[in-house]
Amino acid sequence: MKTQNTYRIQFLVLVLAVVLCFLLNLSLGSVHIPIKSIFGSFFGSTDNSTWDVIITNYRLPKAITAILVGSGLGISGLLMQTLFKNPLAGPFVLGISSGASLGVAFVILGSGLFGGIVAATLVSKWSIVMASSLGSFLVLLAVLAVSNKVRDTMAILIIGLMFGSITAAVVSVLSYFSSAEQLQQYIFWGFGSLSNLSWNEILIFFGIYAVGIILSIASIKGLNSLLLGDNYAKSLGLNLKQSRFVIILSTSLIAGTITAFAGPIAFIGLAIPHLTRQIFKTSNHKVLLPAVFLLGAVVMLICDSIAQVPTTDYTLPINAITALVGAPVVIWLLVRQRKMMF
Repeated sequence: MKTQNTYRIQFLVLVLAVVLCFLLNLSLGSVHIPIKSIFGSFFGSTDNSTWDVIITNYRLPKAITAILVGSGLGISGLLMQTLFKNPLAGPFVLGISSGASLGVAFVILGSGLFGGIVAATLVSKWSIVMASSLGSFLVLLAVLAVSNKVRDTMAILIIGLMFGSITAAVVSVLSYFSSAEQLQQYIFWGFGSLSNLSWNEILIFFGIYAVGIILSIASIKGLNSLLLGDNYAKSLGLNLKQSRFVIILSTSLIAGTITAFAGPIAFIGLAIPHLTRQIFKTSNHKVLLPAVFLLGAVVMLICDSIAQVPTTDYTLPINAITALVGAPVVIWLLVRQRKMMF
């Protein structure tokens, strides 16, 4: 059993890792910027105005977005794995990502039905964000309505997967009748991106994200009780329906907002909670929640730094990099579980 001092050391290491990865993320890219110049830009004393513009308008918003996305997906995955008692549950298991994808598909793939001029008006940055948010919100309402009617938590998981299947079917139909250009635009959105947000968009993103984080912090006691089983949690005075509602709402706000602003980024929410449990060797969410927040930010910053392909003009899809990190963790988990069965 670890002591509080051990946890403090681990948290200190994670905080330092976040700071280091944050600075490296700002430094690396098609143009290498020395860390000394990054500090100079923060305090308005840089000698290179071009570097100052690159840091302020491009790299700093992207690095902040990476921290929000990585920490948010990690926390959402932790909440879902605890709620469903399923190590393979992720932040998009409720169909939130599928709802967002359907909303974006209606705007991009369905816009051709309204003619060229109207289509050009419909397909914009904010229309995609709004459509993604609306799709996530509608699925959220459906899942919350179901959670009030169904007592079995596993049934909610299955219903969420069915919502995903329905939306995937509608997207397939829209794709069939779409042009190659529309399909390419939709596929590019599906790759995910951290680099398209302005400061105003980051403020909106952070506002909704913060509400979800606050709700997740308020759920810590309920999450720890759920680890002991539903019956034992009830004996401790936990209101299962209310606790389940708050957890689902928190996950939906965080994951839905991330999908709306950054696209459907895979594997981070699935892998980070498992990596955190292996490092901290605890199931206490008072420790896991902040640890997942920090580790998710570190991994996402590293993935984004790799995706930038330093010293070149190429930028790889962020989903491809997160899959290279997350997929081995999932494979390891499945192999480990299989060994435990025999």
